[in-house]
This record gives sequence, C-alpha cells and structure tokens, in this order.
Amino acid sequence: MTDIRLNLINRSNDRNNSSIVIFQRNEATSFNELAVAWQVVRNLGQGWNHPFSYPMEMSVSASDSWGNYSPLKAAENGQQFQVVRDPSGDILKYAGQATSQNEVEILNALDLGAVNANVYRDGKLLATKTAIAPGQKATFQFRPTIWIGVVSQVVEGQLINSAILQQINTELSLFGIASADIVMTGGGPGASSTPFEFTLQNILYA
Repeated sequence: MTDIRLNLINRSNDRNNSSIVIFQRNEATSFNELAVAWQVVRNLGQGWNHPFSYPMEMSVSASDSWGNYSPLKAAENGQQFQVVRDPSGDILKYAGQATSQNEVEILNALDLGAVNANVYRDGKLLATKTAIAPGQKATFQFRPTIWIGVVSQVVEGQLINSAILQQINTELSLFGIASADIVMTGGGPGASSTPFEFTLQNILYA
C-alpha cells in the first residue's frame, strides 16, 4: 500500500512560534480516552512547509512489567498478536485473525504480569494501551483521518493532556487521497486575531 504524501504549510499570522500536533484517535475505545501525539511540528516559520508521510501500514510492539520491549512487528487490520512466554523469555507473535477485520488486537497470554501494547505509524508511536492483565487484550482501530491543532507543551510520542485534547476539533479525512497540502491559516496579534484553521488543498486522489 502506498503512503499518503502530506505537506503542512504555514500561511497563518502566528507570532508565537506555536507547535502543531497531529494524532489519531483509537476508534475502539471511548472518545474521552487520551491520544498520543503522533507528530509534533516545531519552529515552522511563516511561509515554510513541513512534508511528511502517512503510511497505511502499522507496526505493533509490547512491553512487559519487567521493562522489556519487543521488536516492532508489521501489522494489518484483522490481525491478532499475543504476548507469550517461551524458553527464551517473553515474545510477541502473530496469532491469527482478530475478532474484527477493522481492528488490530494484542492479547496478554502470559500467566503472570501485565503488558503494555503499542502501535506505531511511520516508526512513531501512534497509540498505547497500558496495564493489560493476563487474559485481556488491547484493541486498536483507526479510520483514515488525522486530528490537527495548535498546541504548547506537547511532546511527540507522549499522551496529550485532556484539557489540550478538548481544544483540538479539526479532523481531516485522508480517505482516497494520494497527496495533499494541509494549509494552516488564522492567528495573529491582538484583537484582529482569528482562530487557527487547517484545510486540505491541492488534493490528488488515489
């Protein structure tokens, strides 16, 4: 599957050198669940652009209660992975089909000890589920949309504070798109300031 090529362009009147966060929501959990800052774009000057890719492929990994992390494994919707113990220690292995063709599952098949499940896109942490007890599983489902907003004090790869998350209401659908510009407008000093907006432009469809 081909990556979607995106290009973030700053055409705003921002004077505060604001950071821009891009993330996805795990549709398999409640809307109120915290999301991970998948990408944080910093120091994007007026008129500058920031190209990046949205790969359709994902990777998964697990970590255990002993602080060990598994290697990343390529994952597709409809697959289940399990954390099991074999003679070499804990391993993450492909275990067949998930309950839904739209989801990726990570099951804790250990007898003892909780695990954390992580999903990556383009090598960057996209979502995480912590403290999965033995016999329990984490379920991840993502629509081809991204959320984007202007933020401060957000670190790439870490959970976004719920107060910040509530302020971000721009959702951009990437369904059927091969490439597009994401144009940022708005901002500015004083009373003439307007809200930041992000729009898709110069769209090429797949």
